[in-house]
Amino acid sequence: MAVAERSVELSDQVLTEIKEGQEAAIESVRNFTETVDKTLAKADSPTQAEQIVDAALKMADKLVETQYTFLKKVVDSAGESLGVEGSSEKK
Repeated sequence: MAVAERSVELSDQVLTEIKEGQEAAIESVRNFTETVDKTLAKADSPTQAEQIVDAALKMADKLVETQYTFLKKVVDSAGESLGVEGSSEKK
């Protein structure tokens, strides 16, 4: 296997691992949301719970997006360095 092919394969593996990490992060936010809902269910204002949940979801979404964008750039850069075009566009 050529160095460039191995690099692309490794990059794809990294992206797969990142995707799994993102899914775990989403599940964590889901659990957080359920906990906040249960805790604040008795609160005077349901909008407090909504605000907390919305803020947590926005934070998690931004973290996942930033992580994925960064790693995609790393993979693209590595592919370009090795002369492989569109290496991260396989998935």
